[in-house]
Amino acid sequence: MNDRNLLNSLFLLAVALAFGLGSLKYDIGHVARAGPGFFPLMVSCILAFLAISMIVRSRFMDKVPMYFNLKNLAIIIGSLVGFSLLSHVTMIAGIAFLVFFSTLAGRNYSIKRNTMVAAALIAIAFIFQKGLGLQLPLY
Repeated sequence: MNDRNLLNSLFLLAVALAFGLGSLKYDIGHVARAGPGFFPLMVSCILAFLAISMIVRSRFMDKVPMYFNLKNLAIIIGSLVGFSLLSHVTMIAGIAFLVFFSTLAGRNYSIKRNTMVAAALIAIAFIFQKGLGLQLPLY
């Protein structure tokens, strides 16, 4: 079973089931008055539907071998660790580090694109902080 498409969809289904079952510990409520478990359950149902459609789709596609690029895996984990550490100081620096460092795992590196992505993510964080009142240490 060395099929990347099938393994990716099975992993997504496992994540959806884990969060969906975990959300059942909380009150679901109903649509008019949703409880704390309603949103995670709905998101996990959508993910499970996508995963099942990906499983069906993978049966009709050519098999693509699965491989792990340890260098890219280390870059992504390092970018998440750096984001976590820098966010204790200022989240803006953490977001910028995450964007610029994680794209080293890609095939092409564009400072212009990374700057636009980082600016968009920082703008979204400001919307969450100012608009929704979340306590984000942006600066």
